[in-house]
Amino acid sequence: MTAPTAGRPAGSLRAALVRLGFADPARAVRLLEEPALRAAVGDLDDGGPLLHALGTVASPDEALLALSRVLAAAEGTPAGAHLRAVLAGQSVVRDRLLGVLGASTALGDHLARHPEDVEVITDGDLITPDAAAVRAELLAAVGATEVAVEGGPPVPVAAGAGTETIDALRRAYRRRLLAIAAGDIGAREPSAAVLPDVAACLADLAAAALEAALAVARAEHPDHAAARLAVIGMGKCGGRELNYVSDVDVIYVAEPAEGVDEATGLAVATRLATSLAKACSAPSGEPALWPVDAALRPEGKNGPLVRTVASHAAYYERWAKTWEFQALLKARPVAGDAEVGEAYRRAIEPMVWEAAGREHFVEDAQAMRRRVEDHVPPAEADRQIKLGAGGLRDVEFTVQLLQLVHGRADESLRSPTTLDALRALSDGGYVGRDHAARLGVCYRTLRVLEHRLQLHRLRRTHLMPTTDAELRRLARSIGLRDGPEVLDQWRTVRRDVRRLHEELFYRPLLPATARLSKEDVSLAPEAARARLAAIGYRDPAGALRHIAALTEGVSRRAAIQRQLLPVLLGWFAEGSDPDAGLLSFRRVSDELGSTHWYLKLLRDSGAAAERLARVLSSSRYVADALARSPESIAWLDDDADLAPRGRDRLQAEVDALLDRTPDTEEAVTLLRALRRREMARTAMAEVLALRSAPETSEALTDIADVVLGGALRAVEREAADGEGLLTRGCVVAMGRFGGREMGYGSDADVLFVHEPLPGADEAAAQAQATAVATRLRALLGST
Repeated sequence: MTAPTAGRPAGSLRAALVRLGFADPARAVRLLEEPALRAAVGDLDDGGPLLHALGTVASPDEALLALSRVLAAAEGTPAGAHLRAVLAGQSVVRDRLLGVLGASTALGDHLARHPEDVEVITDGDLITPDAAAVRAELLAAVGATEVAVEGGPPVPVAAGAGTETIDALRRAYRRRLLAIAAGDIGAREPSAAVLPDVAACLADLAAAALEAALAVARAEHPDHAAARLAVIGMGKCGGRELNYVSDVDVIYVAEPAEGVDEATGLAVATRLATSLAKACSAPSGEPALWPVDAALRPEGKNGPLVRTVASHAAYYERWAKTWEFQALLKARPVAGDAEVGEAYRRAIEPMVWEAAGREHFVEDAQAMRRRVEDHVPPAEADRQIKLGAGGLRDVEFTVQLLQLVHGRADESLRSPTTLDALRALSDGGYVGRDHAARLGVCYRTLRVLEHRLQLHRLRRTHLMPTTDAELRRLARSIGLRDGPEVLDQWRTVRRDVRRLHEELFYRPLLPATARLSKEDVSLAPEAARARLAAIGYRDPAGALRHIAALTEGVSRRAAIQRQLLPVLLGWFAEGSDPDAGLLSFRRVSDELGSTHWYLKLLRDSGAAAERLARVLSSSRYVADALARSPESIAWLDDDADLAPRGRDRLQAEVDALLDRTPDTEEAVTLLRALRRREMARTAMAEVLALRSAPETSEALTDIADVVLGGALRAVEREAADGEGLLTRGCVVAMGRFGGREMGYGSDADVLFVHEPLPGADEAAAQAQATAVATRLRALLGST
């Protein structure tokens, strides 16, 4: 056997390769025998800088094999000299090239066919979106020239429509994709940090490819000027957050050219759309780009491929389902006639932001998410990055539903891009900062995993791999060590996403907010005044002043109040005194609004906001109690916190209180506070129909029992510290107290009895007993 290099035995080289991460060192040694690779690698005595660089990529084995093929293909060409120069230096370009070869066998195949394309990998910024430049590059690839069209703007028409032109388009697309991948994989920042720019670059590249494919279609159809066709990007293409490999979802909209009847114009536009799709995905010399999917159009695959703007609008006004408006949230003109695309956007966009007012809108969206999850094959459920529980769809559905519900009144939420929309929801107080930050991190992580899986073979996949080798390659591609580490990260992300999805997507405030009109949600003064009067507020002007005080300004507190109040106003109106409910809410909010938990609880809790509205507008007693002890509002989130404490538990608390509080007046003050607290708890439970009237009386009686008993012990202890205890006292409950039928305003009717201790002077004992009773009444008299 020939030695791999002078001075280095094969065994020691294999050991070095294993240390560098090669899974098949024997094959690597054989590849290193090839003259082209040997010349590129150089002296291996110290492992060689090139091999060390290969040891940092996702798959050193695949990178070395691809490098061997690219070097062989470039041999004797200018590309070969450039490639050898790149490999000889320790540069950003070299590391980006090796990173691509180790992460993507498909791009390695492309470079083996076209080694000259190595030149697109530079040390510059490769992932700053520049839609105009990419569009010009792909139109140039198909030899497009601007052709004047009567009655409309000039349009690009390709030099031809044959396979040579189509292959030129696909090769230009792959060149730009190679540059994006190199910038992504070789980025100095973590992959998750550059994800938004990468996804935007991929979307811009897809839009440019659609524009160039349409130019090819025009070359195929000389009558193209009869139709003004626009391509509307949907899904991730429309949202400028595209994957490396994905169906590109589109909707076609067209208008006949001036002087052309509608039927003729639509027939021409349909032929153009069909040819456009073929240019992207039909078999040819170069691999297909991706399927162009128009299934999101009105009536789906049963509907016409191309419609006019008016036809689209008529469909969405009369027939569209909830999910279609959710899909339209990301609609964006991406290719073709810009004026027609803009007309489509103007016609459709208002309907998108009015859709949340449709009957059962929120419930329909929630049901759709469940159906998507239910359709995941059981064998894939635990591997799904996109559709399964804790996957990308959980994040996307959550963000989109919150956008559609709250975006009617808040235009800052109307972004088609998931991460931008999530940031706006956080800035506006619709999602807690911590929740939004964690959801954003999880979304980026899932998207990076998806990107790395798709980039490997440029195939559409959303499933986590199962083999050790594939998991190891995936882990290394995102800077982790091995398969177990990437699985741990993914499972943690899934758990967090599912938890946050369930908290936000099923938030009870969403259906209530969606049922309000746009004017009600906006709290516009005139509309709010009319609504307040209509639903039972006696003083709409006063209510408006409270609303203004609660919502004015740009603070996060005011922003969250603006979300809550449109719904709370309706809930207050369901009580006996909505004006008092709103006033009490303002008082409580003034007291607690700056705390970290209060508004978050009302926004995110499953029950607290509605319960607070009910108790404040139905019971002046509870409203006053909450004003004195506003922290009690936290109980509204959990039925267990509203349950009576029970006599034994209360008695234990009283015993502990007396043990740590020797001063009588201080002890009784604490006992009175305990009584107020427990009466408020009992009252809230009764108003919310969690306790019956007999149960309420029992609870109130238990409170009176333990408080009175504790106060008696404190006073007797005080008496004993003076002259010593001379008598044993007893309080006998009478009336409703004795019958365990107490109400909130019941007096504690009692008799005091005592029995002198053995040897005590009877008169002195009587005097002490009287003093104890008098002292007890004085301390408790204003309770």
